[in-house]
Amino acid sequence: MIRFLQTALNPACYHGHGKRPPFFEGWYYKLVDASEQHRYAVIPGIFLSDDPARHHAFVQFLDGRTGHTTYHRYPTQEFWAADGYLDLRIGRNHFTTESLSLDIEAPELTVHGELDLEGVTPWPVTLASPGIMGWYAWAPFMECYHGVVSLDHGIRGALDVNSQRVEFAGGRGYTEKDWGRSFPAAWVWFQTNHFAQPGTSLSASVAIIPWVRRSFPGFIIGLWHAGRLYRFATYTGARSERLDITDQEVTWVVRDRHHRLEMRAVRAEGGLLQAPTTMDMGRRIAETLDATVGVGLYTLEGSGSRLLFQGTGRHAGLEAVGDLARLQGPSLSAESAGNIHLED
Repeated sequence: MIRFLQTALNPACYHGHGKRPPFFEGWYYKLVDASEQHRYAVIPGIFLSDDPARHHAFVQFLDGRTGHTTYHRYPTQEFWAADGYLDLRIGRNHFTTESLSLDIEAPELTVHGELDLEGVTPWPVTLASPGIMGWYAWAPFMECYHGVVSLDHGIRGALDVNSQRVEFAGGRGYTEKDWGRSFPAAWVWFQTNHFAQPGTSLSASVAIIPWVRRSFPGFIIGLWHAGRLYRFATYTGARSERLDITDQEVTWVVRDRHHRLEMRAVRAEGGLLQAPTTMDMGRRIAETLDATVGVGLYTLEGSGSRLLFQGTGRHAGLEAVGDLARLQGPSLSAESAGNIHLED
């Protein structure tokens, strides 16, 4: 119980010490260089199965420009993680909150280099709300937990990717993570921190959440803008007014007592990543790093509203997986839907 309390208050750290399988944990480092021509996702993690022969650590690599993905498997003996803070080693690769060092030599991919992540912006952690999960982080029986290690940060350093040197000075990054028994049955997730106004970041997800003997679509959204985090989540009392998911785009409108957030994510081609089930890492999910997300944030004033921020995020990560119809509530009336003014 003490360990659970400690890790709940430190969502970035490794939560698997002493855990019995099935269990997985993975961190997601998004890296975009200053030219925005090179976009990568690097995903280190570990999977523990009921079948010990399937235990392994891994590093996944997604090239957002080409959609090419690779999965590099390591024995669990080559996985090490600190207790209470983010510091892990997988083979010759090293990951912390503020840095990563890659040393992958495989027929399908070679990556070498070190990056420093500067000015990391973690999701705030308090006793009442330890991270993006809110009070749900205190529930010891969740199927999947989520954490945001950094909403936005700068990058310094370089990587040699298949013998091509990529300089990251002036680039931007984002880091998050997941851990638990398995990914949800269905979810939509998108994230971008490349707006015309630097220092703005959006992370949004909705998923089927098992809860006791039932399940429900729960959502968590954070918009970091002008030094303030605007939170919209099931646990904050926010509600989803509209969620439409098509093969081309995701249109989503949420509100609470004080603000309304309108989002339209335009989907794009990507690559296939491997994701956990309770048995193995055999689930395939499509992810792009080339989506765009239009965002409109309004403050509610009486019967009207006032625009606080409007912009379009580039190089967005986006996933839409599983039985998406379970995530969608009733549509808005035509009159209400006509109020959505997202930037094209």
